[in-house]
Amino acid sequence: MKKLLASAACLAMLTVPALAHDMDVDDIKSSVQADYDANLKDLFIHFHKNPELSFREFETSKRLAAEIRALGYDVTEGIGKTGLVAVLKNGDGPTVMVRADMDGLPVKEDSGLSYASVATQESIDGKVKPVMHACGHDVHMTALIGTARQLMERKDDWSGTLVLIGQPAEERISGARAMLEDGLYEKFPKPDYALALHVSAQTPTGKLELTDSLAYSSSDSVDISVFGVGAHGASPHMGVDPVLIASQIVVSLQTIVSRNIAPLDPGVITVGSIHGGTKHNIIGDRVDLQLTVRSDDPKVRQALLDGIDRVAKNTALAYGTPENLLPKVTRLPENTPPTKNDAQTARRLRKVLKDTLGDDIFNDEPRKGMGAEDFAYFVEPKHGVKGVYFAVGGTPAIDIPKSASHHSPFFKIQPEPSVTLGVEAMTIAAMELFHDEE
Repeated sequence: MKKLLASAACLAMLTVPALAHDMDVDDIKSSVQADYDANLKDLFIHFHKNPELSFREFETSKRLAAEIRALGYDVTEGIGKTGLVAVLKNGDGPTVMVRADMDGLPVKEDSGLSYASVATQESIDGKVKPVMHACGHDVHMTALIGTARQLMERKDDWSGTLVLIGQPAEERISGARAMLEDGLYEKFPKPDYALALHVSAQTPTGKLELTDSLAYSSSDSVDISVFGVGAHGASPHMGVDPVLIASQIVVSLQTIVSRNIAPLDPGVITVGSIHGGTKHNIIGDRVDLQLTVRSDDPKVRQALLDGIDRVAKNTALAYGTPENLLPKVTRLPENTPPTKNDAQTARRLRKVLKDTLGDDIFNDEPRKGMGAEDFAYFVEPKHGVKGVYFAVGGTPAIDIPKSASHHSPFFKIQPEPSVTLGVEAMTIAAMELFHDEE
């Protein structure tokens, strides 16, 4: 009798279908579309028209919190300055975290959209700047709200704890670390899995991108202050020209990539800002450079950073700068390691997304740039959190050749297919992870 009962129990376990693979995807799609028409479309336009800068997402976080709280989640604001955390406990099971970033960029929008941003705001550096969602964070927040609604309405189909994150200051690659330092994993349920998505203007609408390895590169922000000795522009021999030295540093920095790291190891050093001087005929005494540094490997990352120190100081020496006026190189706290997806979890989600959304859902072209993401801090090995970050297409395939890049004043995406596919994919992925693999 005991053997019969055991056999029956085993048979029952074997015949219980895997939750995500047995979902009614047509129902999810129709529900998401209805939500977009009734709510998410207007929400996207609101977020797009009202962007806020890093760590200044005051009204954005309030609106995001209000929308999620209205769905029945327990919402806490002010985590990591302007971040928010929403929790839904729904029985026993894994804890899954879904993150969306909230901040815009100091860019004056020139997209031609009827709902283009005309906002300005004082940044954390005290300067008033134009603000634009030039990287799609408006899509991410809207998709988070849509996912929150889908998972709340489908509580009977999953079991576990859902944690939703509205993260500040991704554009300064500082917000994730700020939330962790503010006790994210101590004050709230620590996730077993963490998910995030990013809309991509260079990926066709209707397509996803999901790798089982490296999703994003590391990023380091570096400031270089080049000092000189002021003089008349007509008497350059009487001073030390920091503009000339800074110009040579900009050019020489590229030799670090071309001559100091292996040809097959990717690396980028870009000087994004250079400021110095006051008048045509005056040799000033200072030029300031701002750099971004990208790599995929810790050793390459260190070689690039060490090379910047070496080039800056030795170039100045070669041009006669006194020892007491050598350039000051500052590595800012705005940095992040590479974002690497957990291989096993990524392959698991690829399979379920392919099974549910179709064999052709993925765009598997290799990476074309070295974008960075501070989502990496949430899934650092020391935390033991399995992370997966995927991309959602934002531009019709026919328009991609002429689409503007992220961070451009001309940046724009197609909101409806971006948001709806983002919600569908995130809902399916979360429900799969709530289901015990065994």
